Amino acid sequence: MRLLASLSLLLLPLVCDAAAALPSKAEVDRFAAAALARNCDPAAPGMAVLVARGDEVLHRSACGRASLELDVPLSADHVFRIGSVTKQFAAAAVLKLAEEGRLSLDDPLTRFVPGYPGGNAITVRMLLDHTSGIRSYTGIPAIMSGGGIMRDLSTAALIDSFKDEAAEFAPGEGWAYNNSGYVLVGAVIEAAAGKPWHAYLEEAFFAPLGMERTGYGNEAEAVIAGHVGGYTLNGERWARARYLSMTQPHAAGALVSTVDDLLKWNRALHEGRVLREASYAAMTTPAGKAAENNYGFGISAGTLRGKPKLEHGGGIFGFSASLLYLPQDEVSVAVLYNADAGRPGMLGTGRVAQLLAAHAIGKPYPEKKAIEVDEATLRGYEGVYRIDEGSARVLRLTGGRLTSQRSGGQAYPLVPVAADTFLFEEGFSRIVFERDSGGEVVAMRFFAEDEGEGERIARSDEPLPAARTEVDLPRAALERIAGEYVFQGAVLTVFLEGDTPRAQLSGQPAFEIFAESETVFFLKVVDASLRFAPDTGTPATVTLSQGGRDTVFTRKD
Repeated sequence: MRLLASLSLLLLPLVCDAAAALPSKAEVDRFAAAALARNCDPAAPGMAVLVARGDEVLHRSACGRASLELDVPLSADHVFRIGSVTKQFAAAAVLKLAEEGRLSLDDPLTRFVPGYPGGNAITVRMLLDHTSGIRSYTGIPAIMSGGGIMRDLSTAALIDSFKDEAAEFAPGEGWAYNNSGYVLVGAVIEAAAGKPWHAYLEEAFFAPLGMERTGYGNEAEAVIAGHVGGYTLNGERWARARYLSMTQPHAAGALVSTVDDLLKWNRALHEGRVLREASYAAMTTPAGKAAENNYGFGISAGTLRGKPKLEHGGGIFGFSASLLYLPQDEVSVAVLYNADAGRPGMLGTGRVAQLLAAHAIGKPYPEKKAIEVDEATLRGYEGVYRIDEGSARVLRLTGGRLTSQRSGGQAYPLVPVAADTFLFEEGFSRIVFERDSGGEVVAMRFFAEDEGEGERIARSDEPLPAARTEVDLPRAALERIAGEYVFQGAVLTVFLEGDTPRAQLSGQPAFEIFAESETVFFLKVVDASLRFAPDTGTPATVTLSQGGRDTVFTRKD
């Protein structure tokens, strides 16, 4: 009964009192420095971080290396690629051009890109909020694999590479994050302004705001002073990031910047020095199908510790970025990282930004300090918690720890912090279990990012899926499956690193695979398996099963 009595308290978000005083500059500085030190390998690629409240910088630092080859330490002054954070600059440019009467958000795409297939039904507004239905070119394997992404292309040639792809849905009838849409946003800017998209941004924003280290990141045109190297993980080793022509990210992701310039941008944009009030409201207020995904124009809207949040992240070969703003407290956080993936257990740029922002407003995330829970109690949580017909969360005791795995996803360890209450070891989500009058666990309440009232998910009567068991295979059986397999331009490479089999999908890191038999292998990082056929001789196909979908890759000759 004690557990039931405490349940109503545990359902409340684990945050500090809203009336608590904001932490001092010194407190934020100490917390951010410690958090960054815990998250940083001084000999690896690193992060530049800035936290500000209003115009007051509360913390500014960097850790790690700007160049691994030359052993150059990273500085908060350095310049990074910011990937899709670029989108909010491009969106603001379109809105400014609309304010100047040079376009309307309801104009058809064909006004600016004549002859675009179906463009009469696609508006500028749909490009800005990802409701156009156009297929994103970064999801087209033929472009992203091989050398396609390395070619220097004009705006027109880049549009030609994806314009004839079948639409994902009718214009305005759905939502899908779309880099092609923002290439077209760049084309709209160029047509309306009469100059390259990035030249208009320089004229309209960067020069007037004193953002001297922000601009087009095309190093093939000119050296960019202070630009750090970008890296990627190749197994357990760092490697230079894959090359891409910066003509191709275009207005979807080709800008570079610094943490200082991003603070200038946040202050100017959110103080009303960039756009008129109505334009800013449209940019930051998701509408229609985009509202279901909390997306405005180049900015996502949500909550952090119960307070409104505006943000956008960016990922591009060799780099990751996050820019966040909490309007009620005027808190800005910029995090820039010169790698496109971190080592296991490392917080990404978005997570670091959330962690620091929550502390800056006096509502820190709870400590992940584990309490003692006996094995019998942990086993009582095991089971299948059915979300809908196609997805569920499987709770399983593994190696003495409770884990949560959503269908097709990764198994995440959980940290017990209170009776029937667990935090995810990675990220900020929380699970609170509910019991019936007899004390049996009957449901969980899942709080994504520890926000809101949570989603109640009932425990089903389904049996716990059997855990997969590894078997040892002779090297000849492993060599048999090695090779390249293709599906619609995507390449799945299976290879041996020493005696360890690995699989790598084009554009992604390589992951170790584990033998369940001579023909079936599985991954541990996600709920996925590979089945090679036929059972003997050189495989002709491999079937990737993940998230209820089967994709058959055919072996290359």
